[in-house]
Order: sequence, then C-alpha cells, then structure tokens
Amino acid sequence: MLFDRVKPLSAILAAAEKKSLKRTLGWFQLMLFGIGAVIGTGIFVLTAAGAQKAGPGLMLAFAIAGLVCIVAALCYAEIASMIPVAGSAYTYSYASMGEFLAWTVGWALIMEYAIAGAAVSVGWSGYFSGTILNEFFGVQLPPWLAAGPLALGGAPGGLINLPAMVIALLVTWLLVIGTSESAKFNAMLVTIKLVALTAFVGLTLTSDQFDAANFNPFLPAGVFGGWGTGLGAVGAAATIFFAYVGFDAVSTAAEETKDPQRNVPIGLIGSLLFCTVFYILVAAGAVGTIGGQPIMGPGGVPFPAGSEELARQCAMPEYQDALVCSNEALAHVLRQIGFSAVGNALGIAAFLALPSVILVLIYGQTRIFFVMARDGLLPEKLSTVHTKYRTPHIVTMITGGAIALAAAFFPVGKLADISNAGTLYAFMMVAIAVLVLRKREPDRKRAFSVPLVWVVAPLTIAGCVFLFLNLPIDAMLFLPEWGLLGIVIYFAYSRSRSNLGRGIIEVPEPDLADLEPDIPGIADRGRD
Repeated sequence: MLFDRVKPLSAILAAAEKKSLKRTLGWFQLMLFGIGAVIGTGIFVLTAAGAQKAGPGLMLAFAIAGLVCIVAALCYAEIASMIPVAGSAYTYSYASMGEFLAWTVGWALIMEYAIAGAAVSVGWSGYFSGTILNEFFGVQLPPWLAAGPLALGGAPGGLINLPAMVIALLVTWLLVIGTSESAKFNAMLVTIKLVALTAFVGLTLTSDQFDAANFNPFLPAGVFGGWGTGLGAVGAAATIFFAYVGFDAVSTAAEETKDPQRNVPIGLIGSLLFCTVFYILVAAGAVGTIGGQPIMGPGGVPFPAGSEELARQCAMPEYQDALVCSNEALAHVLRQIGFSAVGNALGIAAFLALPSVILVLIYGQTRIFFVMARDGLLPEKLSTVHTKYRTPHIVTMITGGAIALAAAFFPVGKLADISNAGTLYAFMMVAIAVLVLRKREPDRKRAFSVPLVWVVAPLTIAGCVFLFLNLPIDAMLFLPEWGLLGIVIYFAYSRSRSNLGRGIIEVPEPDLADLEPDIPGIADRGRD
C-alpha cells in the first residue's frame, strides 16, 4: 500500500546513536545559528516588495507571518527534541506518516533550500551593485548585467543578474573545496547584522523625518488583496514569510547539540521571537521616515512586485526614491534621511553577511540529500564524498549550479514566493506529524511538549494553508508542479530502491562528522 512504509522511530534513533555527530552546541550557539540564518535577505531586501503589497501594513504582515512561525516553531520544538537526528521535517514525516509523504516533504525541502539560496543571491546583488560599486567606486553596472529578463518583466535592458550568479557559484566553490567557518567568525557576522539593524532602528525611529502621517492609509490594499494576487497585508505576509525561513535549520543541528531536548526548543523559539520584534521595529522605522505607500495601478490596485509595470513606474523621476523601488531598501532609507555613511555601512554589512546565509542554505540542502540517499530514496552517488576535500562535491555542484541559474534570471520577490510554498508545506507536515506521534507514541519521552497541542498544531496547519492560498498564483502552482515531478521520480526510481521497502530497517548514518565545511555557528567537530 502507498502509506504502509512507516520507519520505526526506535530504528531512527538507534541508527543515529550508532554513528552520531559530536555534540558541541549549547542553547546560545543555537540561537546565534538561528538568528544568523533568519536575518538575511528577507529583512534587508523584501522590505520593499512587502511595502508594495501592503504599504504601511507591512508591520501587520510581519506580525501575521511571525504568528504562523511561532506556532510552527512550537511543533518543531517538540518533535526536534523527541527525534534529535538529521533530516528535519523529512525525518519527522518518515517516522510518523510514512515513506511516500516523507518523500514529498524532502522533495519540497530540496526546492525550498535551492530557491531560497537563489533569492539570497539576488538580494546580495542589489547591495553589491548599489553600495559597493556605485557608492564607493562610482561604477554603475549596466542594467542588462544587473537584473535578469524576468526580473524586469521583459523591460528593455535586462539580460542577466551577473553578480547574483557569481556569488552563488563562488559560495558553491567554497563549499566544494571545504573552507571551514568557525563559530567565532559566524558570531562576528551575526553581530555585524544585528549592530547594523539596531543602528537602523535607532536612527529611523528618532529621526526628525519620522512622521506618523506616513502610516496613513495603513492598509491601502486592504488586509486581503484577493485570491492569487499576493496583495494586501496577508499577501505581503505570505511573501515576507521568507524573512523567517531559517529557524527550522536549527533542528537540522539536533545531532550536534548538547542536551537537545532542552537546547533545541530554546534555540528555535528564542531566535524566532528575537527576530520578530526586530522586524516590526525595522518596518516601522522604514515606513515612518520615507513612507511606504505602494505605487498604484488601474482601479487603485498596487502594481505586482517584480512586474514590468512596476519597473517602468520606478524608472520615472517621481518614484525613483520610493521605498518600494529600492533594491537595497534599508541602506536606501538611511541615505534618504541624511545618514549616507551609516546607510553605506549597512550595505557593507549585507554585502558581508548574506553570503554566509547562502552557505547555510546550500549546506542544509546537502543534509537533506544525505539523509534521503541514506534511506535509498536518492542515488548514493549524489552523496559521494570528495577524496581530498571531504565534501559532498557532486550534490554541492548540482545544487550550486541550479541556484546560480535561478539567481541569474529571476527577481527576489518571485523566488521568495516559490520558496515559501515549499516551506509552508513542510511546516504543515511537521504539525501533522506532532499530532500523529502524540497518538502513536504517547509514552515516548518529550522534554518539550507543545501546550494545548490539539489547538496549536491545527492552528499551524490552518496558518500554513492560509498563507499558501495568499501567495501569487504562479507560486502556488509551482509547488504541485514540482511535487508531480517528485512523485514520478519516486515511483520510477525511489520506491523500488528504498531501504525500508527492501526490509533494511537500521540503516547506518553517513559519516557526516568527516565532512567539511562546518556550518556557520558550529565549532569544528573533529573526526573522532
């Protein structure tokens, strides 16, 4: 039967214990890892796209997205502390709902990490072109090299986003050769981002140009912009949900965490709450100083973010300085209110910090590949380890190549929406898995239990479905199209080669401890 292959939870835990990773992380390191993964392109770049969809209601959008993530984080916290192994939502689904649904989750996560990596690359490109080249060197990159054709909606001049493609390939190369990033270096990057955003909040909220009138009308496109449009506060929440993606990556480090039953929940929820408050303050500062009203089209409806129509409007003199037209939103705001030096410093912070987010995302995808290959669902060749560099070079190069292509031709908003579709599906499945395991494994040790789980988990499911249905229609359709391709691969290849289907239950863990580079925020694990 289709849903009969459920991997025993005891086998998953036993396999992990056979060859587990060295446990070196505490709750504070996990929070740094979570904050470092979460604070990235979402807040540095998507502020503009969110404002075009919701106007000043961007603040409400952050709150809506944060609320969905909070209830999802509670579900992640329980199941990650209960199943502290690699694989994240994929492994959780395997232990609760069976191989087929676990495959769909893993397939969605592969899409999520890859598309998210491309989105971060595009976000980095905006700061590289605007701050590094233009502000410091006075060099204006030709429009046809600064944005892909799909980024400008076919407007004249767009050919390829060269900086985005180059940074994606560079990070891929670093991952292949095994450049290790230490915990101290990651802590420094996190500090740079937090100092930059703290300075932004302080300067904007205390600026003489801060005007409460900029918040009126607060919801120019309403709360709901209409099904399939991605507009309004809820539509903006569905897009800037991307700004929260990353907290689930904390659960992938469960095997490397001391006392995971305690520290994983703290790392998950703590980093999420911290980022939520920060985001709302940043949105208030940006809108309050230079305004955040969307550029309206016919019928009083905002032009879609990333569309040809919006690109043409932003080229007009009256809109060139608008928040919604900026490719480096936060640095742009500071320049507009007279803090050019701080704005440039913030641009440098984004320039330095965003590549580490790309690295984390590619690393996270290789983790999913490894676990799926371990279970026999993907070719073992994909997880081949380079004899010299001790890295999974094949899957890393495939992933990096795909990310570079997407970054070269798509805008950040569209990439974020597509990535969010996969993320929302994975989060929903985790919430379902929590309920299934509460019924199936009621006596299993849970150091952290979701309070009112029969309320919180359904709220998570409903919230994920709600945001998904408020994505633009093309992003909604991408997930089932990608899923259909995955189902074909599953029945054509994976199902017949599955270790569980062949009766192999206790599968040895791959030697992940021998792989370099370490993920940012995690000290060298060694090879013991």
